[in-house]
Amino acid sequence: MLKKTSSILKVVLPLLIGVILVWYSLSKISISELVQYFKDANYLWIGLGVIFGIISHISRAYRWLFMTEPLGFKPRFPNSLMSVYSAYLVNFTIPRAGEVARASIITNYEGIPFDKTFGTIVAERIADTIMLLMIIMVTLFLEFEFIFNFFTEKFNLITLIIAGFSGLLLMLLFFVFIKKSQSKFALKVKGFISGLIEGALSIFKMEKKWAFIFHTIFIWSMYVLMFYITSLAIPELKNVSLAAILVGFILASFSIAATNGGFGSYPEAIVIAFSIFAIAETPSRAFGWIMWASQTLMIIIIGGISLIYLPIYNRKHKEV
Repeated sequence: MLKKTSSILKVVLPLLIGVILVWYSLSKISISELVQYFKDANYLWIGLGVIFGIISHISRAYRWLFMTEPLGFKPRFPNSLMSVYSAYLVNFTIPRAGEVARASIITNYEGIPFDKTFGTIVAERIADTIMLLMIIMVTLFLEFEFIFNFFTEKFNLITLIIAGFSGLLLMLLFFVFIKKSQSKFALKVKGFISGLIEGALSIFKMEKKWAFIFHTIFIWSMYVLMFYITSLAIPELKNVSLAAILVGFILASFSIAATNGGFGSYPEAIVIAFSIFAIAETPSRAFGWIMWASQTLMIIIIGGISLIYLPIYNRKHKEV
C-alpha cells in the first residue's frame, strides 16, 4: 500500500507543483501580455535556439553508440536518435520515466539486454551530472566577485561566515553518518556516489573515450548556446550578461527535474536567476515561457514522429 502511494505521489506531485507554478506565473503576467511577447519575439533567434537543441540531441544519440561498443553491440543510429526523443517525450507524462522507456525501445528493436542498455543510460546521466557540476564551478570561478558582493549586500558578512561554517559542519556530519549508517537512505546515497565515481572512471576506460568526452562537452555547449541565443529573441534581454545567462541556465536545468519537463517551474527558475542581476521580472518570465514552449514543441513534434516511425523503420529494416 505504501509503495503504491509512493508511486502515485511520484506522478501526481510534480504535476501538481507544475500546475501551481503555472497559476502563480500567470498571476504575475497576464495572458494578453505574454501573448504580446510571443508576437513581438524575434523568431529567427528562437528558430536558431531550436536548431541548437536538435543538434545537441543528435550528438547525445551518437555519443551513446560509444558506450555500446565495449558490450559487443552495434545499434543503428536512427534507433538511438528516435529513442532519445521518445524518452524526452515520455518525461513530459511521467517524470524520469524516459530513461526506462529509452532502454525498453533499444532492447525491443536492437536486442540489447535491458539491464545493459539501462546501465549505459545511467552512465550517460552520470557524465551529464559531472558536466553540470563543472558548469556551476566555472560560473562560480568567473563570477565569484559578483556573487560574493551580491550575498554580502543582502546578508551580513558575519552571518554568511557562520552560515558557511555551519554548512560545512553539517556536510561533514552528513558524510560521517552516510559512511557509518546501514539505513536504506544511506545505502542509496552510497550507491549514488559510488555509481558517480564508477561512471566517471568507466569513461576513461572506453576505446573512444576522447570522442565521448568531446560529445559531452559539445552537448552542454549547445545547451548553453541554445539558452543564450533564444534570450536574444526578447529585445529587453539583448544586453544580458554572461553571468546572468549561466546562472539562469543552471537554475533552469534543475527546474526540469522538479516538474514534468520543467512545466511551470522553468519560467520561474529564470525569473529567480535573472532577479539576482536586477533584470525585470516581466521580460524574464516571458523569455522563460518562450524558451520552454519552443523546446517543448520541438520535442513533442519530433518525439511523436519518433514513436510512430520506430516500428515502421524497424519493420522495413527486417524486410531488407
